[in-house]
Amino acid sequence: MVTPKENRLIHRFFSWYIQYIIKKDFSSVSFNKIDVDNDKAILLLANHCSWWDGFLLFYLNKIYLKKKFHVMIIEDTAKKVWFMKYLGAFSVQKQSRSVVNSLQYAAKLLENPNNLVLIFPQGQLFSNHVSSIGFEKGLLHIIQHASKKFQYIFAVSLFDYFQNRKPSVSIYLKEWQAQEYTSLQVIKNEFNKHYDDAKGQQSKIVV
Repeated sequence: MVTPKENRLIHRFFSWYIQYIIKKDFSSVSFNKIDVDNDKAILLLANHCSWWDGFLLFYLNKIYLKKKFHVMIIEDTAKKVWFMKYLGAFSVQKQSRSVVNSLQYAAKLLENPNNLVLIFPQGQLFSNHVSSIGFEKGLLHIIQHASKKFQYIFAVSLFDYFQNRKPSVSIYLKEWQAQEYTSLQVIKNEFNKHYDDAKGQQSKIVV
């Protein structure tokens, strides 16, 4: 399992570089504001449709959510993209006994109110045009082993070009209040309601 490493210089450089390439390669990045609880960690659940997703949400956290960023990524990616661990990435290896260690590590991170943990519950890349977002079972393990004092935030990223050569991205955020006892199916259903609402809002944009 690859875990996050601290190096202020590397973090500062790639934080700047990510912001630079986003501003260079996108015509615009927009998001709606929600209430962020400074006294709770954030579990950020997001759709996964592009190479950009993790970087865009890292940038969103930098300029708006302002927590200590962490993201679960596939172990092969963590090993290939060496700098990710300096930006808060930790790895998971599917179909391996070590997967439990990764899930418990994520749960432990949620005990610190300064932390944000980004999870892509689909577990792999899917088209931006899928009708619904699937959830893998590992998320439930994280929730069951974390303290209940964290904030759920849903994020749906949708891409369009309209009249521009470069794409624009709209990130639709929603705070979700879970019941004391919840299930993976409930979370999946609530996320997909937000996903449908985000697509509905996006489809109404006219330039």
